[in-house]
Amino acid sequence: MAEDLVDRLHLDPAKKYPRIFLDLAANLSDGQLWTLAALAMAYATLRFAEAYGLWFARRWGEWIAALSGGIYVPVEIYELSRGFSALKLGALILNAVVVAYMCHLLRRREVVRQ
Repeated sequence: MAEDLVDRLHLDPAKKYPRIFLDLAANLSDGQLWTLAALAMAYATLRFAEAYGLWFARRWGEWIAALSGGIYVPVEIYELSRGFSALKLGALILNAVVVAYMCHLLRRREVVRQ
């Protein structure tokens, strides 16, 4: 299945990252697969809850969005420090704008409540 995915995405299986993916997939146990599936389900549930909260303008949804977006900022800064690219800079700027907007909404809602 992993080989089919690499083939479908037109990746060269001899390259570094596709090879790592294929090697990992070949050595996964059933327990590890179930763990990965559980983590994927938890992540999808969190994102669904975030989407629901944002759609219905719930404060907790804004908190989830701000925190989950903020988690990626240090990683993006680290990646940018390893080597500059316009794509990395664009991702950092876009994510920072989203996090700043979510914080603005949270702050504005707090002022309105007082």
